[in-house]
Amino acid sequence: MSETSSRLDLEHVDPDEVREETMIINMGPQHPSTHGVLRLLLELDGENVVSCQPIVGYLHTGIEKNCEYRTWQQGVAYVTRADYLAPFFNELGYCLAAERLLGIEAPPRAQVLRVLFCEMNRIASHLVWPATTGMELGAISMMLYGFREREVILDVFEAATGLRMNHSYFRIGGVIMDLPPDGPAQIREFLRVMPGRIREYERILSENPIWLERNRGVGHLSADRALAFGVTGPMLRAAGVARDVRKDEPYCGYETYEFGVPTASEGDCYARYLVRVEEMKQSLGIVEQCLDRLAEPGPVMVEDPKLRWPAQLEVGPDGIGNSPAYVRHIMEESMEALIHHFKMVTEGISVPAGEVYQPVESPRGELGYYLVSDGGHRPYRVKIRDPSFVNLQAVPAMLEGALVADAIAVIASVDPVMGGVDR
Repeated sequence: MSETSSRLDLEHVDPDEVREETMIINMGPQHPSTHGVLRLLLELDGENVVSCQPIVGYLHTGIEKNCEYRTWQQGVAYVTRADYLAPFFNELGYCLAAERLLGIEAPPRAQVLRVLFCEMNRIASHLVWPATTGMELGAISMMLYGFREREVILDVFEAATGLRMNHSYFRIGGVIMDLPPDGPAQIREFLRVMPGRIREYERILSENPIWLERNRGVGHLSADRALAFGVTGPMLRAAGVARDVRKDEPYCGYETYEFGVPTASEGDCYARYLVRVEEMKQSLGIVEQCLDRLAEPGPVMVEDPKLRWPAQLEVGPDGIGNSPAYVRHIMEESMEALIHHFKMVTEGISVPAGEVYQPVESPRGELGYYLVSDGGHRPYRVKIRDPSFVNLQAVPAMLEGALVADAIAVIASVDPVMGGVDR
């Protein structure tokens, strides 16, 4: 065989007959850049993403079903663990839905406290986003700064609720307790320092050439496609749609607060960064308004005897009226009160039959609670509309045709929390 015949003559190769192959790889479920146990099945043509399939279910906790086997108040301890970066929002959505079924409304002071803690929680959640995304894309300093400020917020949460996360602070009918005496001063000091810290983040990131290269024009999602996928939150507002449950379907008196809804028009990862930074600034303003309203004292729990333990004329050192002295008191004064006390402890409240859907605006978008009651002491059905789960549907559209390295920035810009996805 001659040398000529043994060589491949490239001039006579038909491009249509060139063998085309793609590579299937797994990104996750144990990958530091998937923000939890998320698995992405990527089809690659070289460095380009041909298709992407998000696969969830690795963190299934059965939170919804567990709520259906507990009393109404006990359900709060389960839902607060769904989105562990924004626990107050799950508590709020669940409690508001139950209160609508009961036909009650939390006292004004309790509603202000709910707004205050939710907005501080929004800031804490948004701080985790630039911290972790900065670490993944090369801005390592942001990891240190983001968690530095978040620690201050968690200190406030711990002082008020006893826990840094998964607080079970909101209860059906109000909140479990008021702010500690030094709480307002602690929060005001945070409000004094935080605006300067946000300006530091902007100086680090907004004009950083590496940050711009990794985010600008990456993961584009138009408003039409975002709406088609059901996307909400910063992802939708970064595409130019000013959808915010706090404005469109107000709850907890949000219609009485002054704040804006930040938007952008580019619909890319950089626009989502800008929206989240502006949302932190707006939340600081809402928290300041809450502190001004807390100047007037008031109850933090409804007084309806069907929803709480009997009137506590003598409470124990824990402050909730279950001390031996308290029990002796109601035994001496009223057998009915004693019976009611034990029924509330063992069975909890009963909720009239019905169904309701209650949305709230979490840091990741519309968080909705669909509750069904059959009139008993436990929910018949609890269904959570988690924004992380819905927003992940848009990932394949944002990654199609992108580089595989862009998958890191795109997933980070969605800001998913897998505890809510796999609820």
